[in-house]
Amino acid sequence: MFKDIIAKKKGQGPDFSRLKKVVVNEEQNEVKNAPEVPDNMWKKCNFCGKPILTEDVKKNLYRCPKCGGYFRVHAYRRVELLCDEGSFAEWDKEMPFENPLNFPGYKAKVEATQEKYKLNEAVISGECRINGAAAVLCICDGRFIMSSMGKNVGEKITRAIERATEKKLPIVIFCCSGGARMQEGIISLMQMAKTSEALKRHHDAGLLYISVLTNPTTGGVTASFAMLGDVILAEPKALIGFAGPRVIEQTIRQKLPEGFQSSEFLLKHGFVDMIVGREDQREVISRLIRLHDRELIKKSLSAFSKGEDLFGEAETDSVSKLSAWERVKLSRDAKRPSAKDYTDLIFDDFTELHGDRCYGDDGAIIGGLAFFKGMPVTVIVQQKGKNTKENIIRNFGMPLPEGYRKALRLMKEAGDFNRPIVCFVDTPGAYPGMESEERGQGEAIARCLYEMSGIKSPMVSLVIGEGGSGGALALAVANEVWMLENATYSILSPEGFASILYKDSKKAPEASEVMKITAADLKKLGVIEKIIKEDKPACKENLKDIAGLISRELADFFARYKDKSPEDIVDSRYERFRRF
Repeated sequence: MFKDIIAKKKGQGPDFSRLKKVVVNEEQNEVKNAPEVPDNMWKKCNFCGKPILTEDVKKNLYRCPKCGGYFRVHAYRRVELLCDEGSFAEWDKEMPFENPLNFPGYKAKVEATQEKYKLNEAVISGECRINGAAAVLCICDGRFIMSSMGKNVGEKITRAIERATEKKLPIVIFCCSGGARMQEGIISLMQMAKTSEALKRHHDAGLLYISVLTNPTTGGVTASFAMLGDVILAEPKALIGFAGPRVIEQTIRQKLPEGFQSSEFLLKHGFVDMIVGREDQREVISRLIRLHDRELIKKSLSAFSKGEDLFGEAETDSVSKLSAWERVKLSRDAKRPSAKDYTDLIFDDFTELHGDRCYGDDGAIIGGLAFFKGMPVTVIVQQKGKNTKENIIRNFGMPLPEGYRKALRLMKEAGDFNRPIVCFVDTPGAYPGMESEERGQGEAIARCLYEMSGIKSPMVSLVIGEGGSGGALALAVANEVWMLENATYSILSPEGFASILYKDSKKAPEASEVMKITAADLKKLGVIEKIIKEDKPACKENLKDIAGLISRELADFFARYKDKSPEDIVDSRYERFRRF
């Protein structure tokens, strides 16, 4: 029967008028005395317009099984999807109604909404466990006056943040809102500042805040707690913005482009760390909580023991005999392993975080969180492509200003949680194009040098290929700097050096000799601490061996720094560069 009901007529869509009750003539090959279809058994997808079974939607985590569109999820349903069973203990379930402006009809509207949805307000809060990790959870519910933010919403969220701070727990907020609660006027506006101030205190206490943006997140919520997460996640294709699309179109008198203000739009423009589907949210959020666990970082760091130095004082004597120019060519070899090739072998459960929270997400720099032998670390790499398509995405390994700002954001976040930092350097230099100047390339690099000097986590940088000028130095203000044997690190390219001093770029081979840019030269000058040997030039065949050497040296590095105080770590970095 149902197959017949939803059969498509010529030139028409499915016949939904017959889904309720079908009583028709047998001569028309229809069903007589058909049973009534239960309410809500079928519904029409808001996204693709196709008929879907409600039960299928539920089984698919409230997503359309045909187009993947995300339906809004009620607050208590999210608790079921996210929290360990029976672990959610709700706070402030009942709060007295307030009408600060004595707005006519407001009380009746709130009471009707409370009765209809069995909710006291547009947000619920409480303590829970997510895959065993303790956390405070707030969830906005779009059914309640479009989850607009009034005094009680702001108060519930602020109280939850304050209790999370007191209990030293991370907080996760699922944001959904149409904006400010108009009936409360200026008092609604004050909630933006109140919630933001509470989050600042939570952050200053060294605690994690994860913001999850769902459809829609707009207005005053976007301009306050929604965009202040240490990590900002978003559901696919969610509407996220300050001004609503209609307001923007009416103001500028222009049609907005497809995908404007979507999660994907914000990811591309640097404002969202990750887009996470519902099926992965529980795992991703619990992993992020573990990666920010100060006690885990401290305990795992203290477990490292100092091993035998792989190279000793005479390490440069055993470096293979190649000319500087030969090493320059090897450092640029397209067959040479990329930074990601090494990190995939050295680290576990890498979670990439995107964007500079200002302009964009630069493909030339990849950054995120991972585990190294069970210890949370921040990993930041300069990445080249392996073919033309990848190189265009990676900008040939030449970072833009937003790449350096992304790297700095992640390094500062690591410092806030005392998480060690590992950087892999491989760049011809910072991108020198017009857009770089427009967006402040010099300022972005300078800010990295300035801020990295004060980061209180142990930091090591490894030059694996080209270390080109300030573009490389921006990720190498570390406690120690190492180089692969056939890497180079220089003030600029040998071609550029020859053009400036010899007025002839063809003299690059001669220039490379006098520039002292090889690992052996720089070790003698004291510019680097270690050389990672390459028995033969780094390639796919010896990638695992080199990664193993790096891994062993990292363990030794962490053992040397495990007993240093944050102040000692900063001082040793300052003294390192003060010597030059």
